[in-house]
Amino acid sequence: MVILLTNDDGIEAEGLLALKKELSKIGEVWVIAPSGEQSAVSHSLSLHRPLEVRKIGERSYAIDGTPTDGVILGYYGILKNSPDLLVSGINHGPNLGDDVTYSGTVAAAIEGTLLGIPSIAVSVADPNFRYFNPGAKFVKKIALLILEKRLPENTFLNINIPAKREKIFKYQITKLDKKKKKKVELKRITLRGKTFYWIGKENTTWAKGKYTDYEAIKKGYISITPIKLDLTDYEAIENIKGWRIF
Repeated sequence: MVILLTNDDGIEAEGLLALKKELSKIGEVWVIAPSGEQSAVSHSLSLHRPLEVRKIGERSYAIDGTPTDGVILGYYGILKNSPDLLVSGINHGPNLGDDVTYSGTVAAAIEGTLLGIPSIAVSVADPNFRYFNPGAKFVKKIALLILEKRLPENTFLNINIPAKREKIFKYQITKLDKKKKKKVELKRITLRGKTFYWIGKENTTWAKGKYTDYEAIKKGYISITPIKLDLTDYEAIENIKGWRIF
């Protein structure tokens, strides 16, 4: 099979290299990833400038753009045919709950799904960024299952791996958790009469609902969350139909 691999931490990131090593055992891996870190860029595209693409190895390309740029370049430009699978990661740090809306890692899987490619976003909940091999081995298993079982239409998997050195044998199928409380640190800088703000660390309290991705990680389980791209609120449709707008 042909696997397209990308991330938002950069083409030299340890998590991506661990995935490349494992996935190369089951398919032909093409790496098209940002040349540097693109964390929290979400689903952004580089529309107002040309993208530099550098071939740095066999089936390996670095781009000066976002993860979503990488998926589009791979699908429409570099690969001759649509890949059988898209894998984004392994992200250096978790992508849990509401944070998936910020994540460049998750956005690449969203773009793959929009293009009809079975897609996985995978992250490791390790603040020290040390243990990627257990997650990479698990993703290899999931990749083979996806090709056999298939994913529902317009659905991708968001996988989070707990921080463990050894092989992980426990997983849960989860839903996204919600942030109960959120506080963002801002640093204000005044320079030459201009005011700047630097968005810093986020302190979060989670709702900690049952069967959520956050709960699974806290218990040492791998979290597998199916995410559907249809954002329509079907219950709200009937309510809004009752509005008298005109």
